[in-house]
Amino acid sequence: MGLDWADAVEQAGEATGYAGEVVPRAVEPIRAHLRAGRHREFDLELGALSQGGAFEAFLDHWWTQALADTALDADARELAVEFADLAIALRVRSEGGPTYTSAEVEQMLTRMVS
Repeated sequence: MGLDWADAVEQAGEATGYAGEVVPRAVEPIRAHLRAGRHREFDLELGALSQGGAFEAFLDHWWTQALADTALDADARELAVEFADLAIALRVRSEGGPTYTSAEVEQMLTRMVS
């Protein structure tokens, strides 16, 4: 069995020193923590997805964005993205899947919606 999400988040926090708010990795909490200007893009991408790998990539991408949007300054935002990348990579690796950076996921999502 893969690494539990809570364990992946805990390990990523310890490894990066991230102490900011950890937004729950689900559609409604992620949307609630995004800056208002991102809601339309979020909703369009969500509407274009089905369940499965694409949906997981969508959650990973927007969870990272929600963490970045809750950061207080540029340094905190950078740490939040580093934390999110590591938590996601730990989860995906434990499940035997490929790992992607936030930038790679963003490119894939952009191609899917276009």
